[in-house]
Amino acid sequence: MDQNNQVYDLRSALNLLRSQPGQLVETDVPVDPSAELAGVYRHVGAGGTVQRPTREGPAMLFHQIKGHPGARVAIGVLASRSRVAALLGRRPEELGHALRDCVSRPIPPVICAEAAPCQQVVHRADDPDFDLRALVPAPTNTPDDAGPYITLGMCYATHPDTGVNDITIHRLCIQGRDELSIFFTPGARHIGAMAERAEQLGRPLPISVSIGVDPAIEIASCFEPPTTPLGYDELSIAGALRGRAVELCPCLTVDQRAIALAEYVIEGEVQPGVRVQEDQNSHTGYAMPEFPGYTGPASSQCWLIKVKAVTHRRNPIMQTCIGPSEEHVSMAGIPTEASILDMVDRAMPGRLLNVYCASAGGGKFMAVLQFKKSVPSDEGRQRQAALLAFSAFSELKHIFLVDEDVDPFDISDVLWAMNTRFQGDTDIITIPGVRCHPLDPSNDPAVSPSIRDHGIACKTIFDCTVPFDQKERFRRSRFLEVDPAHWLPELFPPR
Repeated sequence: MDQNNQVYDLRSALNLLRSQPGQLVETDVPVDPSAELAGVYRHVGAGGTVQRPTREGPAMLFHQIKGHPGARVAIGVLASRSRVAALLGRRPEELGHALRDCVSRPIPPVICAEAAPCQQVVHRADDPDFDLRALVPAPTNTPDDAGPYITLGMCYATHPDTGVNDITIHRLCIQGRDELSIFFTPGARHIGAMAERAEQLGRPLPISVSIGVDPAIEIASCFEPPTTPLGYDELSIAGALRGRAVELCPCLTVDQRAIALAEYVIEGEVQPGVRVQEDQNSHTGYAMPEFPGYTGPASSQCWLIKVKAVTHRRNPIMQTCIGPSEEHVSMAGIPTEASILDMVDRAMPGRLLNVYCASAGGGKFMAVLQFKKSVPSDEGRQRQAALLAFSAFSELKHIFLVDEDVDPFDISDVLWAMNTRFQGDTDIITIPGVRCHPLDPSNDPAVSPSIRDHGIACKTIFDCTVPFDQKERFRRSRFLEVDPAHWLPELFPPR
């Protein structure tokens, strides 16, 4: 069977990982979801921008969660580019190209014809025993967190005017027995715009939060404009990745749909005219660890979701991630790679060979562009490619340009190019005073007088490419091409 067609939900994804040595570890030792679970996984496989010591390692499945009998928690499913590639049936270096192609041939979601597995068990909020905190084993990453967070909830909503749908991952904190806070980055996500319009109309916005889904959905949900403008349902990209439509089901208590094969679904309504303090229960002053590697401040402007029901599979599996882990790099970075490839190829076909949104930038702040200069007039176009990427993706801060003989996915190779092909006085291009990302603490007037407002940065291009007329001087040492599998077949299996 085609490996890509073996995976259609979280359980089939975990089964695939079980079949691959070193990709999944499991434990029956009880773990506390409050900080302890993330503390364990930090050492096992978090990676990314997590404080050292950490590493890239296997995904992990905890079978005994304190306070939540019968529930399990999976973490790190996407915390490795090679693991993402295996789950999507592609090679790691092909992921950006594969997602770019899927954007142009979407397969829209459909309503499932049978009973939805996500609704095997139903808990309604009007039941006096209903308590979101007991039903959903949402972990905290650190002792400083505002509360238990749903970090991999696929939020699905519909625009109240146009009827178009959107799926996005948002910061969701459990605030009470039937309340979730949701943080909308101003102007950055479509569901935030939908909530604002519903508020203007004086009515709540029906929303579903699907947890524990096919990894293709998690990756696709992280596409952003201009690649997927308002009205583009990113579930269609997941459908294209799998070659079959994502199945949805009608919610039971709100006028919305949810992912039918999810492990958990939270049904609710975003309340108009209500804002809550994110750490109102813990009073820590913090939210949760974010992708740059720092714990963000608690927001006083979170919107409120009034929960109407929780449904789930029998013996459900909660899926979570550590905010700054390699998992964020996979989810945020790979769709951005696809978008940059598409944009630059439209402007100058065939020159941009690959893109890597590196771990050091959390998948958002840093990109390596592998550019091929074939004729003298290509000189300078590599910098044009970087400007195109900056113009479309405001969160990018640093771009490294490398030649076709440099592996963009190997940061040591990128730094080699920087050390042997780059001069700081001529190959640094700075663009000061540009809006970037508010979670970068250096993007603040306290750091530099050139920064006029928090979230503004100096974007920088590091041109580590060789001038076209000097390519012969910079030819790398050439080795004899051999097949090492002839000598070590156990280390070099056929591709």
